[in-house]
Order: sequence, then structure tokens, then C-alpha cells
Amino acid sequence: MRITLLNGTPADARYKNFELFVEKLAIYLDKDRHTVTNLKLRNMDIKYCTGCFGCWVKNPGECLIADDSRTVRREAINCDLLVFASPIIMGFTSAILKKTMDKMIPLVHPYIEIVEKECHHRKRYDKYPSVGLILDKPTDNRADDEDIAITRRIFERLSLNLRSTLRLVAFDQTPIEEVINEINHI
Repeated sequence: MRITLLNGTPADARYKNFELFVEKLAIYLDKDRHTVTNLKLRNMDIKYCTGCFGCWVKNPGECLIADDSRTVRREAINCDLLVFASPIIMGFTSAILKKTMDKMIPLVHPYIEIVEKECHHRKRYDKYPSVGLILDKPTDNRADDEDIAITRRIFERLSLNLRSTLRLVAFDQTPIEEVINEINHI
């Protein structure tokens, strides 16, 4: 399986254990014969979406802002499992991961159709990856169950917008073997 990890861990010593978990997961998945691309978003040049609609109108499917989000989108649309990984910070994922999520809008058309009795953008591609989410579950009261539930729901909605399904939700306290087992059953 082709797996792309979008590692949204900020450069902050408080998140070192989460960073190590994501790195270890990538290594173990590779050893398990998966093709793994681990994109450390903090090392990439990803600009904010300006909402200009250029990716829909002027240059369909591509953001007008030249940055590394082009690489992220290419890896995302060509994998089988797209895993978003981030610590919970102020009730949601890191800013760099959220910024990257926003820059994925070119993966769909601006045109609307009804999906599961809701309005959603039309697919641009025939195939979209399954979606996974790996979170750091803080033990120091930085996040609670409600924060995690909201984050999960947002990624369920993102998956629906990408014509996919959220197939994995795991935490850095979960043994790596269990996460790999879940991935192998997708």
C-alpha cells in the first residue's frame, strides 16, 4: 500500500515524543512492505490559502501560489492511505497541518453535487485515498475528549469532501503494532 504521512508536528521540544512516534511508525510501515512518504510539513514551504479561487478558475487543479503544497497534493492523490498526524494544540491540530489541509481544495472541482443528501464539490479525480488521523493525546490537560471528538468529526467531514472515508484514528499512546495492524486491514 502507498501511504503518505503528513507530519504536522511543530518544531517544539514539547512534541518530541509525538515526532518520534510518527518517525517510528514510518519506519515500521516501510519494514512491513508499504511504500511510505513521510512529509515533515514544518520543513516545507507551505503558504496560507488566500481564498482567491485561482485553483478553480484560473489554473484548475493547481494553486496559483507557488509553494510545496503542490508536492503534498501530488503525494496525497497518488497514495492509498493519507495519514494526517499532529499533536492537539489549543483544541485542534497544529497550524501547519491546518494550513496544509486548506491547500488541498484544488483536489476537487468548484462544482457542487449532492452526496449523502448534502452539497459537496464534484470529484476531480477518479480515485481518492482513504484517510487516517494520528493524534497526540496530551496527558497534561492541553486537550480533552471534546477536543478529540471535534477534531475527529472535522476529519470525517474532510474525508467526505475528498470522497473518501476516515479509516484510521489512532493516538501516540497506541502501540505501534496495533496501528500497523489497523492499517493492514484497510
